[in-house]
Amino acid sequence: MSRVADDVFNDQQLAVRAESPLHHLGLPAKPANQLQGGVQLKELALQGHLILRGDPNNELFSKGVEKALGVALPTQPHQSSQSKTAVVQWLGPDEWLILVDGGSEAQIEKELHEHLHGHYLVVDVSGGQTILHLSGTNAEQVLQKSTGYDVHLRNFPVGKGVQTTLAKSTALIRRIEDNYFELVVRRSFADYLWRWLVDASEEYGLSIGG
Repeated sequence: MSRVADDVFNDQQLAVRAESPLHHLGLPAKPANQLQGGVQLKELALQGHLILRGDPNNELFSKGVEKALGVALPTQPHQSSQSKTAVVQWLGPDEWLILVDGGSEAQIEKELHEHLHGHYLVVDVSGGQTILHLSGTNAEQVLQKSTGYDVHLRNFPVGKGVQTTLAKSTALIRRIEDNYFELVVRRSFADYLWRWLVDASEEYGLSIGG
């Protein structure tokens, strides 16, 4: 192989293109002011997802996380907290999911390592998950058809997040606003869950994107 061919081959190897799990659907993005119907569904693609593990009873750990993320670590089941740069969701007594803007995850991970010491774990799982946003006046009804968990506002207030079943898969569901939900789903089930939610939303009028 010639030197020129080698250079072309190497350039092609280095050209890595990030695609969301739903890239193949070619999802349209409608402006918010053009959305109609009782349900709006969109993918928030290519965001940063970090798993953090550590001891919340260790003051140095908790303070280190707060310095790195700008928000206190949620320590109660199903709690979440949010700063300008990150959403932190409680997953278990010593485990959290950190969601950040796509492209910033490496810097956030670096800052965590700079502020944390001792026994802890930070893992970038961005490539294995994606985020769906389900909103609208009938969004809660769609979830009621799709999960066994009680998502009524009286049991599922704003800021609460749960890992539960969704159709025949699972998701981390968090209520962002009264009629606005965030669903963190595994990459391998993203297509299935998207199509499920589209079907479950049809009777209310569905808009994609926005």
